[in-house]
Amino acid sequence: MKTADSAAGSGSNTFRPSRSRRFKSGLVGWLFIAAAVLMIAAFYFYPMIQALILSFKTGTGMNLKFNGLANYERLFTDTMFLSAVSNTFIYLLFQVPIMIIFALFISVLLNDRKLKFKGFFRTAIFLPCITSLVAYSIVFKYLFAPDGLVNAFLLNIHLIGEPIQWLTHPFWAKVTIIIAITWRWTGYNMIFYLSGLQNIDQSIYEAARIDGASAVRQFFSITVPLLKPIILFTSITSTIGTLQLFDEVMNITRGGPGNATTTISQYIYNLSFEYSSDFGYAATVSYSIVIMIVVLSFIQFKVAGDRNA
Repeated sequence: MKTADSAAGSGSNTFRPSRSRRFKSGLVGWLFIAAAVLMIAAFYFYPMIQALILSFKTGTGMNLKFNGLANYERLFTDTMFLSAVSNTFIYLLFQVPIMIIFALFISVLLNDRKLKFKGFFRTAIFLPCITSLVAYSIVFKYLFAPDGLVNAFLLNIHLIGEPIQWLTHPFWAKVTIIIAITWRWTGYNMIFYLSGLQNIDQSIYEAARIDGASAVRQFFSITVPLLKPIILFTSITSTIGTLQLFDEVMNITRGGPGNATTTISQYIYNLSFEYSSDFGYAATVSYSIVIMIVVLSFIQFKVAGDRNA
């Protein structure tokens, strides 16, 4: 005669799925994601591996041969590459902090419960990042032309005495690019900060106000620390995007005047399609961006105090 415990045990074994059933269930799951995995492997990982192999080759067209680390050694003596790196890091050091600060400040303003038409303002600020790159680049070329609206406005308010050569002066061309990419991507980062702010318990701010903390103190003592993971995320993604900057420079200044605004990505394009095609060295320059992204991301994790870095 079976006891209650043995009966319960036999009952639990009855409803436990067999090994073959668990295998079939897992196989069905893998079949659902198999297409996506194959597509990612074919269009992402395979080209990455091929590009890495290509970076150790030299020659034109199909006449390629291995040349070891010669392409990587060439990077340190290539003045055009060093100039492109310098230009890209100027954009990075100025544009990314300005954009992060603007996005954070705007998100705090738009998170105010008393503000009316919040939906309109959020949409208006986010709209630039979904506009056509070519279209908005053309608009910026007209706005910052010598006889464009920007110079006309500055002349009318007597802030300048003569038109600024925004697109043909090395310094002002960089400023134009920084303004363009800041205008486009500030709203994108603002969305992340808004979502983070809406998840912060309002009782924390109420307690701070009762203790006499000013709005500025609340911002630096509550908002910024609680948004630290999101700030780190947006800083890294913005850094990656700036190191890969291509469209704005190509469409607004085409790397000019001279090579004053050329970025690393545009230099890769030039090596591949504008100059005599050197795909091996172009792949090497591409992987230099990968190395920069890894190093800068690691530094940002360390500065932010992430123990998992």
